[in-house]
Amino acid sequence: MATKAVNGRSKDVTTADLTDQIEVLRDDISSLTQTIADIGKAKGAEATDAAKAKAAELRDRASATAEAARGQAAQLQGQANDFIRDQPATALGIAAGIGFLVGYMGRRN
Repeated sequence: MATKAVNGRSKDVTTADLTDQIEVLRDDISSLTQTIADIGKAKGAEATDAAKAKAAELRDRASATAEAARGQAAQLQGQANDFIRDQPATALGIAAGIGFLVGYMGRRN
């Protein structure tokens, strides 16, 4: 039989006492395990929500950037059309020069 000191006095520890203490420990461990699992689930849900929010933010930014790029492209196309309409000979000369350069570069390789 084991002896246990309780409040400065020694007391004999029985098998029933040890069994009760082990059962209490099991319950505590079970409770801790459940608490840790709940915290893990909550953190996982928080991480998922944060990732979804970030993805939505990035999608919105990309959409705004794409819209701005489309607007700039349309503006440049309009300027090019105006230039061609106002100065067709110059535009034809530039196009011929670019075509010559591309042909020359392609032939070199």
